[in-house]
Amino acid sequence: MALVTGASSGIGAATAEALSAEGATVIAAARRRDRLDALVERITAAGGVAVADELDVTDPDAVASAVDRTVAEQGRLDIVVNNAGVMLNGPVEGAPLDEWERMVDLNVKGLLYVAHAALPHLLAAAEQGPRRVADLVNISSVAGRIARNGSGVYNLTKHGVGAFSESLRQEVTERHVRVSLVEPGAVATELVGHQRAEVQAAFQQRFAGVEQLQPADIAEAIAFVVTRPRHVAVNEVLVRPTEQQG
Repeated sequence: MALVTGASSGIGAATAEALSAEGATVIAAARRRDRLDALVERITAAGGVAVADELDVTDPDAVASAVDRTVAEQGRLDIVVNNAGVMLNGPVEGAPLDEWERMVDLNVKGLLYVAHAALPHLLAAAEQGPRRVADLVNISSVAGRIARNGSGVYNLTKHGVGAFSESLRQEVTERHVRVSLVEPGAVATELVGHQRAEVQAAFQQRFAGVEQLQPADIAEAIAFVVTRPRHVAVNEVLVRPTEQQG
């Protein structure tokens, strides 16, 4: 049983499909119900099993209810992919504070709410067959490694995801809950389109001539991480386009 947040598009949707192809029942969670329903239809048509769950991960009560509901209905929770996030770059000087708040709420607090609610169930699943291991995959970014001019608060959130993931990994690894960090470089998703026009233009200029990754490329890496044998933990994966320098 796998829960994927931010599953209505991009990496989240591709991951839901990839995990379904590996045999997992997938709970696809996001705010856009119409996109989730279309995703479930695609998975079902391919022979998989998926359930749509309309969820705002910035609401801790809603997150706790969604996780409890998943376990009550499906019996267990083996894999969580903490993918929901937003990138709103631009200079610190004169930045709209609501953009900073949205990134902190979604990229940090939302990820924490999901991890907090899911962890007891992941620990329980790791004690049970058939896998006797469970996985929490947190989606960060190359921005969690390299700070760049114009992305200060996004960098802050993604560096925070990395620090939290490593600390939690140390806490639960001996109980066979694997905490993994996946850090995509430039991926052709809707993420860039959420930004102000001038920021989008700067991004397009920076990556002009670079063949960007596709969501399925990251989904393939996530599927690799969670399908390793019990004794193998892939703690960190950085995936960049071949032509991306930084």
